[in-house]
Amino acid sequence: QVQLEESGGGSVQAGGSLRLSCAASGDTLDNYCMGWFRQAPGKEREGVASMNGFGSTIFTNSARGRFTISRDNAKNTLYLQMNSLTPEDTAMYFCAALKARRWPSRPLDSNEYGYWGQGTQVTVSS
Repeated sequence: QVQLEESGGGSVQAGGSLRLSCAASGDTLDNYCMGWFRQAPGKEREGVASMNGFGSTIFTNSARGRFTISRDNAKNTLYLQMNSLTPEDTAMYFCAALKARRWPSRPLDSNEYGYWGQGTQVTVSS
């Protein structure tokens, strides 16, 4: 089974950028649908972006146009490039995996994913 480890979080000012990484071990990422999720204090976990095993991507409305999801197969690593960050992006960010190349019926629903990393904190100040 795959193990996931996120990195790249930190504190930035509004308008800044961060790139999150999700390093996978135990299996190859192109066998999986991968997702980035976030959870702010007192809020439910929400899907941000997803990439299926064929490289197709999907974004939540708030992320579209600002965030990019990508995968480096040689490094077996998933990325989330986040630009034009706002304080509303402050949250713990998690990567998740579903062992299927095709998307599930709800690719931004956390219930669809069975493998999770520990998360990396992103804090955006105004």
